[in-house]
Amino acid sequence: MFKKVLIVEDHESVSISVQKSLTDLGIPYDSRDYVYYCDDAIKRIEKAIAENEPYELLITDLSFEEDTPQLLKTGVDLIKAVKEIQPKMKTLVFSIENRAHVAQLLLKELDIDAFIPKARHDAKDLKLAIEALANGKKYFSNNLKQTVKDETPFKFTDYDTVLLKLLANGTAQKDIPIYFKKHNVVPAGLSSIEKRLSQIKTTLNLSSNEHLIAYVKDRKVI
Repeated sequence: MFKKVLIVEDHESVSISVQKSLTDLGIPYDSRDYVYYCDDAIKRIEKAIAENEPYELLITDLSFEEDTPQLLKTGVDLIKAVKEIQPKMKTLVFSIENRAHVAQLLLKELDIDAFIPKARHDAKDLKLAIEALANGKKYFSNNLKQTVKDETPFKFTDYDTVLLKLLANGTAQKDIPIYFKKHNVVPAGLSSIEKRLSQIKTTLNLSSNEHLIAYVKDRKVI
């Protein structure tokens, strides 16, 4: 079983549930740490590596409340950073997100090890996942929604396509208005761009721009 675990979760009640699951699996309290923010998580991970006592398992949410400025704003950002400095650390996503295609994207793009949706019976699911990871296996919950038949297809406009291509190609969001004004794309204001991205992510229930880009690439929108 894992000897050192880091939990990244901004809701204390959820963290308590996760920690109980770890206790039930026989992982001692002093073998795990808990932080609210992704920036704090990466600092803990770097410190643990420097002290030659690296974490073996990362349990993280995908979305976090933006109540204080952070460099790493999402679980996706955090996992990417972790993969760069400690690629062999096991990564378990524990999120309100429950769509199978999202888990599959994260497996493909970031090689995560497990994905558990926060739902009824998730404590049992979480224990099964941790046990699987400890035995060198991957685990993706059976509670993930396998189809999107009931979802209304989102219709991306030409404006959306241009915007998403720029983001996918690495253009900073704050620089997109410059491109739009130069090429007569309207509306070109930063607030309009931010509002449109927010509308798309809310409609598709996606937590970040990175998540959105992975989504549209998977569906050949761009």
